[in-house]
Amino acid sequence: MVYLEKRFTTIQMVLLVVGLALSLFYASHQILTGDQTQMLYKGYMAAYKDVWINYGNSASAVGKVPGSMITYVVALPVMLFNSPWSPMLFLILLHVASYFLLDSVIKKIFTTDIRLVFLILYWLNPWFVFENILYNPSYLFFFASLHLYTAYKQQTQSSFLYSFLHVLSIGLALQFHYSWIILAFISLYLMYKKMVKVHWFGVMAGILVIGISLVPYLQEVMHNSAIVHHEDDTGRYIGWGGVHVYPVVKSFLYWLRYGSFFFPNKLMTSANFDWLTTSHLVQIVLTYAYKAIVITVGAFTVYISYKANRLFYKRLKGKYFARELAIASQEEWLLLYVFGAMVGVFVSSVLSPIIFSYWHLIIVFPFAIIPLLVYAKPYMKKYLKSFVLFTLVYFLMINLMGAIDSRKYDLHVNYVQDVKQYIAKSVGTPE
Repeated sequence: MVYLEKRFTTIQMVLLVVGLALSLFYASHQILTGDQTQMLYKGYMAAYKDVWINYGNSASAVGKVPGSMITYVVALPVMLFNSPWSPMLFLILLHVASYFLLDSVIKKIFTTDIRLVFLILYWLNPWFVFENILYNPSYLFFFASLHLYTAYKQQTQSSFLYSFLHVLSIGLALQFHYSWIILAFISLYLMYKKMVKVHWFGVMAGILVIGISLVPYLQEVMHNSAIVHHEDDTGRYIGWGGVHVYPVVKSFLYWLRYGSFFFPNKLMTSANFDWLTTSHLVQIVLTYAYKAIVITVGAFTVYISYKANRLFYKRLKGKYFARELAIASQEEWLLLYVFGAMVGVFVSSVLSPIIFSYWHLIIVFPFAIIPLLVYAKPYMKKYLKSFVLFTLVYFLMINLMGAIDSRKYDLHVNYVQDVKQYIAKSVGTPE
C-alpha cells in the first residue's frame, strides 16, 4: 500500500495516456452514421455558413432534443481550428475532465488501492471508451461527473458557484439527451434527504442561464412546431413504460451490466475477424471462441455486480427515505447518492415512451460502478495485483477489438476522410 501511494501519480499518468491512446484509436475508426452526421451537419453549417440550427439530434419516439448545445460543441471547435479532429478532441477533453471530477471525490472517500480500482473501472472500461464517437450520449459522462462533484462540494456548506454549476450540469445535459431527467431526480432526492446545502441564488442564476440558452430553440419551435414531434407516429406516450413491466426491468438490468464486463452487444457480438484472416473457417472458429470468452466473463461479472448491489442495499437498509437519520460517513453519503441515481433510472423508465437501449441510460454508468468499489474493499489487500493485471489485459483486448471490428468502428474506416467527404457533399466549403 505504501508503494502504491508513492507511485500512484505515475501509475495514474501512464494509465491515462493508455486510455487517451485508445480514445484516439477508437475515434479515428468510427463509422459515420446518422448519429454523427446530424451533429456534423449542424456544426459545420454554423461554422461554414453561419447558419445556426437551434435544436439537437432526433430522439427515439419524441421530437428533437431541445437547445443549441449540439451545434456549439461541433461549430466552436471547428471555428477555432478547421479540422474534423477539433470536435472529437473537445469531446475527449470532456472525458478527461469527467475522470478528474470523479477522482477528486473518490480520493476523499476511499484508500489508494480503491482509487486505482476506480481508475481502471472507469477510464479504461469499454463501456466508457466505446463512446469515443461523435454523438450526443458521449457527452453525458461529463455532466454526470459535474453533477456528483458539485453535489459532494455542497454536503456541509452552501455555495453560489457549486449550486450554479450543479444546475448547469442538469440544464446542459438536457440539451444533449432526454436522460437529463435522471440527474434532476438525483438532485430532488438529495434535497429531500437534506444531503446538500443549496444556495438558492446560485440555483436561480443557473436556471436563468439555461433559460436564456433555450430562447433560440423556443423561437424555432414557434416557427416550426414539427421539431417537437417524432417523424413517425409510434402510438406511445409519456408514461408508457409505467404500464409495462419489461421497460423498467430492462433498465435495472442495464444498471447491473454497467457494473459488469457484459458490454454492449454492438461491441461484443459483431466481431467476425475478416481483418485478420481470409479463411472463412478460421473466422468462424475465432468468432465463436471470442464470443464464448466475452459472454462467460460477462455473465460472471454480472453476478459480481449483483452481489455488490446487494451489499449496497443491505448497507443502507432503512436509510433510503428516512430524512432524520444521520449519515454515518462520506462513503454512506456517496452510496445514498447512488441510490438517488437508481431512483432516477426507475422514474425515467416509468415515464419513457420507449424500451431503453444501453445508450439511453449511459449517463448513470459512473454511478453504477461505485457499489463495486465498496464491495472490493475487503479483497484488494490480497487480490489487487491479480485484479489489475487481469482487468488491464482484458479491457485492452476488448477495446482493441471494439475499435477494429464492431458495429460502430472498423479498422478500414478513416474518420477524417469520411467527414471531409460528407461535409463537402452536404455543406460545401466555407464562405
